[in-house]
Amino acid sequence: MRKIFDFHGGIHPPENKHQSTQGGIESIALPKELIIPLNQHVGAAADPVVETGQHVLKGQLIAEAHGFVSANIHAPTSGHIRAIELRTANHASGMAVLSIVLEPDGEDRWIELESCDQPETLDAQAIIAKVRAAGLAGMGGAGFPTSVKLGGKDIQTLILNAAECEPYITADDILLRHYAAEVLAGAQLLARVFPRLESILIGIEDNKPEAIASLEHALAAQPNTGNTLAIEIVVVPTKYPSGGEKQLIQLLTGKEVPSGKIPAAIGIVMQNVATARAAWRAVRYGEPLISRITTVVGKALKKQGNIEVLIGTPIAHVLSERGFRETESERVVVGGPMMGWAIEDTLAPVVKATNCLLLPSKEELPAAPPEQACIRCGLCAEACPAELLPQQLYWYARAEDQEKLRAYNIFDCIECGACSYVCPSSIPLVQYYRAAKGTIRQAEKDKRKSDQARLRFEARQERIAKAEAEKEAKRLERKKAAEEAKRKLAEKQAAEKSASAYSATESAKDSTKDSAKKDAGEPDMKAIKSEMVKEALAAAAAKKSAQQDDSSEAEKELKRLQRGLSSAESRLERARATLLKNQEEGADATRLDTLAARVKEAEQKVNDARKKLEAAQ
Repeated sequence: MRKIFDFHGGIHPPENKHQSTQGGIESIALPKELIIPLNQHVGAAADPVVETGQHVLKGQLIAEAHGFVSANIHAPTSGHIRAIELRTANHASGMAVLSIVLEPDGEDRWIELESCDQPETLDAQAIIAKVRAAGLAGMGGAGFPTSVKLGGKDIQTLILNAAECEPYITADDILLRHYAAEVLAGAQLLARVFPRLESILIGIEDNKPEAIASLEHALAAQPNTGNTLAIEIVVVPTKYPSGGEKQLIQLLTGKEVPSGKIPAAIGIVMQNVATARAAWRAVRYGEPLISRITTVVGKALKKQGNIEVLIGTPIAHVLSERGFRETESERVVVGGPMMGWAIEDTLAPVVKATNCLLLPSKEELPAAPPEQACIRCGLCAEACPAELLPQQLYWYARAEDQEKLRAYNIFDCIECGACSYVCPSSIPLVQYYRAAKGTIRQAEKDKRKSDQARLRFEARQERIAKAEAEKEAKRLERKKAAEEAKRKLAEKQAAEKSASAYSATESAKDSTKDSAKKDAGEPDMKAIKSEMVKEALAAAAAKKSAQQDDSSEAEKELKRLQRGLSSAESRLERARATLLKNQEEGADATRLDTLAARVKEAEQKVNDARKKLEAAQ
């Protein structure tokens, strides 16, 4: 038996899981429209690859991952693209995000899928490529792109998270009861990605006996090929938040993930059991991630349970299908009561990370009592599983002291809500921490933008100074060359004038002596001087011709620089037009920043081309 360790703190809230585990996995009718956000995962939003009015098939790629930390998005069913526009997000902020609106045609026709009959023959890169193509993101609630987590090089332990510690949520429990064999197959598949892997662990709380039995039965029936690692099912005591990534790692291995680090730093990678199953189906059958099991629970519903719901289904449609009595509930909660958030607009859609919709009655989950003054009891510090000091973080969050918040490791807070749960003063501590984190992230983002702007300004000033220095050097060089040419021309003119005067005075003398010199065989000095004059005139003509050639080359250079300026101006116009189009279409801020940077770069090239032309002129 593997030794079970423990983590600091934790609480034992009412589990309330029996309400949704009485039946199997059910389905609901297709909605009239599916709203598919382009940023339903951690990282950059995907880029649409479809157009309004286009007909798509089930499983067809409709948005492509933008960058490394991003995920593909596929059509959950066949139908027509009705719009690509801003729609309400499934987020606590309630903000609108760019989404693809799909109207189902009712035929539910699949695109042709690329299956793999022998996934055990695939190498690591092929597996990662198929997982990335399928658009997998963490289905335990975090939504981190799965292919990115599979890129670890020195991983010794793979952990599948089946703890599901949050009250009410039973999506993973019901998944293991029905699809344990596919989860195990997914575990073996993911293990092939890590060449140095030594162990595969499945961590599950002891309050899920049916799921544990299903896993054990599937493990016993799994064929032993001799070239796969053994999978170990580890049952841990029920304590919230044992399903937290760092807490489950500590329970199973006794190791602690260092502050500010990820599990890969200590040779561990963790995946949710639903993600493992989705990875298996993506590689074996070529299925993209277009649906998920979601717990729909609460006393304000006529029918509670777990349903297989298409990504993009409006929450309002899910509630209608399950008999939601709106007058009996004060709020709609996405997630569980500890870490979930209330939404105002139920037209927000189900996304890849939506594992629960909680519709509590007013008696089941009453409104929080008024916040009172902190009495410094220390219960929050005792309950904190991350071993932080919640009381100090609370004071620094209220004071907006970002330096102290960082010093007290606010980003190690997993926002589990244990501190808020035990607080006798009913202080919503987690809300303060979330707001403080958001403020710090925004300040860091603003600082990065400011630093980039400063670096761009300094680089521009350096380029201008360099261009001015080069321009001045060329001017001095031209001035020096002109003075040298003027001096040589003056010397040449003086020499020609002197030669002309000398030839005039000597011509008479030479003529009287010519005959005698001819008779005596002496050289003809007049002829020699005449040849010298001819040579001097020929040299002057050659120099004039060279100057004309230089002038022709200068004209060619001017024309070349004019063409370069015209080309740079054309590129600038295209860059401005692309930026304007994206602004009108409501593109995300990251893309707009990139396009704005391209416009600035094009403007700089136009300025450089214009300066070079002016210098040549």
